[in-house]
Amino acid sequence: QVQLVESGGGLVQAGDSLRLSCAASGRTSGTYAMGWYRQAPGKEREFVAAIRWTGGSPEYADSVKGRFAISRENAVYTVYLQMNHLKPEDTAVYYCAVGRGKNAMQVWGKGTQVTVSS
Repeated sequence: QVQLVESGGGLVQAGDSLRLSCAASGRTSGTYAMGWYRQAPGKEREFVAAIRWTGGSPEYADSVKGRFAISRENAVYTVYLQMNHLKPEDTAVYYCAVGRGKNAMQVWGKGTQVTVSS
């Protein structure tokens, strides 16, 4: 089983930046991608960004394109989400996930809170 540990959330002001990290450990074989998702209060969880271990272009939600960047460090099975120009509407619990792809994630982290004040 894969374990995921997220870090990097916090309280920031609009326009600030944050970097989230997600480290995977355990049985990572059979997984091909990692991604970030978020859930705001009263809303459903939504896709933010995803990246494959083997390369290819990352995928982003339209709402974060040009502001967020996902990257990976394969040697340590870690994925990062650099979030720039944060907006109050980015406030959510951010979840890391790993699996076969953007719509086929199999293991989820516990989440990290990101709060952006106006």
